[in-house]
Amino acid sequence: MKRRNFITAVAASSAGLVSTTSMAQMQQKDFALKNNLNHSVCQWCFNYLPLEEFLQVLNNLGIKAIDLIAPKDWPLLKKYDIHCSMCRCTEISLTDGWNDPKYHEKLIEDYKKTIPQVAEAGYTNLICFSGNRRGINDYVGLQNCVDGLSKIIPLAEKHGVVIQMELFNQIDHPDYMCDSSIWGVELCKRLGSDNFKLLFDIYHMQIQEGDIIRSIQNYHPYFGHYHTAGVPGRHEIDESQELYYPAIMKAILDTGFKGHVAQEFIVTWEDKIAALKDAFLRCDV
Repeated sequence: MKRRNFITAVAASSAGLVSTTSMAQMQQKDFALKNNLNHSVCQWCFNYLPLEEFLQVLNNLGIKAIDLIAPKDWPLLKKYDIHCSMCRCTEISLTDGWNDPKYHEKLIEDYKKTIPQVAEAGYTNLICFSGNRRGINDYVGLQNCVDGLSKIIPLAEKHGVVIQMELFNQIDHPDYMCDSSIWGVELCKRLGSDNFKLLFDIYHMQIQEGDIIRSIQNYHPYFGHYHTAGVPGRHEIDESQELYYPAIMKAILDTGFKGHVAQEFIVTWEDKIAALKDAFLRCDV
């Protein structure tokens, strides 16, 4: 067969193949993860889709976990066999947190209610926040967190639940107290429990302190969960941003980490699920 005729024949055959094979099937075939790390995703970044529809997308991709879901929606996760890798209380505030004693009564009530629910559902991680400073000294706020969290840690230990405080930057969350690895690690040390860890948000900590891989290497025993996003802008983790996620994921993997890494970026691509797939593949070291 002449080369031109061969190319024409192949093109015609390919066109016929595409017409009989759905694009979704082709994409699924190309999307194969090694799963050396446990992948997850924050639902709020894709809330243009109803939760049930998004869970169906995750099932199609073979992603078995999702972050930041409250108890009311856990039955829906069970329906699709999707694990809640980071739970949250029904009522929660990023600014009114454990660093201020005036919120302790309400926080203790909420967490004492939610911790047994997390365990009963078969989940492990439950998020918490330091709250804003509002003039509270960092050392005072640290001790306030110890005093308040100490009231719920025994219950978390009893039920095998890990309370995880997220680290934020001061650009997106001005005045938030838990804004450095060192402050968070000191809180972990003072509480002295394996049932309290830090949620290390890579995006936030790149903005706030940088040196991401060194922080992971130095403090990984205190990190129980990771979030991703591109810097600047909290968008996709592709070549448009300054972090190289394959190296970061390898550093996490090298620590022996067995928890979840959740995608938490604001999508700019027109095909939002394609952006999510791209992020999973970049992190699948």
